[in-house]
Amino acid sequence: MAVVFQAIGADTALSSTNLFVSKRTHFSYRQSLPERKTSVCAVRSNGISFSGLNSRGRKAEPLITNAVATKAESPTASAASKPGHELLLYEALREGLDEEMERDPTVWVLGEDVGHYGGSYKVTKGLAEKYGDLRVLDTPICENSFTGMAIGAAMNGLRPIIEGMNMGFLLLAFNQISNNCGMLHYTSGGQFTIPVVIRGPGGVGRHLGPEHSQRLESYFQSIPGIQMVACSTPYNAKGLMKAAIRSKNPVIFFEHVLLYNIKERIPDEEYVLNLEEAEMVRPGEQVTILTYSRMRYHVMQAAQTLVNKGYDPEVIDIRSLKPFDLYTIGNSVKKTHKVLIVEECMQTGGIGASLMAAIDENFHDYLDARIVCLSSQNVPTPYPGKLEEQTLVQPPKIVTAVEQLCASTGSCQ
Repeated sequence: MAVVFQAIGADTALSSTNLFVSKRTHFSYRQSLPERKTSVCAVRSNGISFSGLNSRGRKAEPLITNAVATKAESPTASAASKPGHELLLYEALREGLDEEMERDPTVWVLGEDVGHYGGSYKVTKGLAEKYGDLRVLDTPICENSFTGMAIGAAMNGLRPIIEGMNMGFLLLAFNQISNNCGMLHYTSGGQFTIPVVIRGPGGVGRHLGPEHSQRLESYFQSIPGIQMVACSTPYNAKGLMKAAIRSKNPVIFFEHVLLYNIKERIPDEEYVLNLEEAEMVRPGEQVTILTYSRMRYHVMQAAQTLVNKGYDPEVIDIRSLKPFDLYTIGNSVKKTHKVLIVEECMQTGGIGASLMAAIDENFHDYLDARIVCLSSQNVPTPYPGKLEEQTLVQPPKIVTAVEQLCASTGSCQ
């Protein structure tokens, strides 16, 4: 165990005036934003299908995970002819972990059953055999203790990756995450950086009950010094994971329990995504739909219906839950003048509420209608499947919200 705590190196001390070590340029968002010149890669994921009941008790349409990802795509292009290799989302996470552990000997993983068992969802499968028990460390069921141990290791130059068997269990480590992980860079006057990644499955699954269906984004968003990202495809899961591991900031990495079996072809060559950048999933002109994680697929199913009805929605996966990419969001608002937010967080105090406030503060003059936010109901997630479905935002509700937004501004079809 002494090897784990040995200081391998110290990161450069950072200014105590900054809680985040950010490479993004900050400016006043009230100013006119020039168009950012960047190449946008529309990622399509072919994965699990979903069916259930909507709020009226009718059978919901099957979830089409890759619906209307781009405005136009060659029908002759087949997955087999594209370069790269196909991975499930949990396999993409594992590949990102493996590459970073091989690249940097200070990177290590700890958590319950992450070793030879391979993790509760097999994200760390095979890593213990490759890197040994000290770099893939099985811990007792004591989240507060091993989270504190990881933070101490990070202060001494290591880069720990903490796996929560379920993100809800990390509430037991809330003191370590809030008072130490998020604040030590500031309270030490910049003497320490805390390059910790906290990751694990969360969100509403199928029949997992209220305790295992937690959405902790809303819990952690108010902690100073913490960055938060949410992956939604194998491509961005790997790219964001590698970026989170390399970051000098503590990063909470949200994975949805129902997205682990989404499959996608990703590049063979190495790539790292920007932790603070949203993804343009579908360009459009009429309304901006902001979403993340599993709700991306509900939105894309709704987008298919909307396009068939003559609407042209723009869909953005915000990915960075803290800080928000107000550059991408702002340019979209200035184009469409209408905003719909779709989230799985609770209605009260969720990511959507913070996003609404940020948009209203920075882009109020560009809005032609009030911002609409569709969230989960303020109730514990029920165990029965039919009730569970009704607490969440379903595609028909998204379609109705867009139709009402467009009708209120006279921009129908």
